[in-house]
Amino acid sequence: MALSPAPRPVILDGDPGHDDAVNILLAHAAPELEVLGVSTTYGNVGLERTTRNALVTLELIGARTPVYAGADRPLLAARLSAESVHGQTGLDGPLLPSPAREAQELHAALFIIQEVRARPHQVTLLPTGPLTNLALALRLAPDIAPLIKQIVWMGGSLDVGNWTPAAEFNALCDPHAAQIVFSSGVPLVMFGLNATHQAIATPQRIAAIRALSGRQGGSDVGEVVAGLLEFFAEHHRVRYGWDGGPLHDPLTCAYLLAPELFVTQPMYAEVDTSGGPSSGRTNCDLWNLTGNVPNAEVALQVDADGFYELLTERLGRF
Repeated sequence: MALSPAPRPVILDGDPGHDDAVNILLAHAAPELEVLGVSTTYGNVGLERTTRNALVTLELIGARTPVYAGADRPLLAARLSAESVHGQTGLDGPLLPSPAREAQELHAALFIIQEVRARPHQVTLLPTGPLTNLALALRLAPDIAPLIKQIVWMGGSLDVGNWTPAAEFNALCDPHAAQIVFSSGVPLVMFGLNATHQAIATPQRIAAIRALSGRQGGSDVGEVVAGLLEFFAEHHRVRYGWDGGPLHDPLTCAYLLAPELFVTQPMYAEVDTSGGPSSGRTNCDLWNLTGNVPNAEVALQVDADGFYELLTERLGRF
């Protein structure tokens, strides 16, 4: 009888955030993954709130995964935040539990360094916010770059931005950090807006998630996630006229669980750090016009129905 492969060690690094919270839940519903820790950064809201939101999300499912607070500002740029999208708490919408514990004392960048050194060539990093923590880790300990198995990042865009005409929010928050990561030589997969905007949480998809709580033995997770997605949808209805919000961040975890749901293409990519109107833009060489060796797999297509089937099935395990 064949043995199941060992779970893949991952670190979730983000700025929860509605879609970050769903990514945390999806990762914890995946026996294929071993979540070593959740590290937090500023972004959607300030660091104190993103850290609390990570703890709140874990409290919802009774997970004791350690949380490590990290950077509270970019390397050089002025700090941005997105309360207009996620509300003042960063997880506005449903009633959520209060966290029963606190974050660890170790800084997130030092935690990343520690785990990568302890598990060379094994750890995959799933950042879903500004890349400041990863950039700090790579600058503090350059030796870890060849030891990281892979980075799967939600950020950037192959085409237009969502915070400026040129830039996606996570990339714009800290373009200098993003460029450090892109130039690190670590195998990198980028889920930009061109891909994530294909994964809209429509009312029908939200209803299927909410129904999980009504099943015999169902937990509150379905109701909570449905409430989060309904709040998240409102901003996107007003700004874009869509019938729901895109679930950006959980695509990173889903990529590890079901890569067949996605189409990617290797490209050379770099981040505009000029400080001008295109600052934060991820310049992706789709047609290999530069002749540079590709440094990223860039997501092009998402099987949205397949993704939501996977997400709903996994959330139903709680």
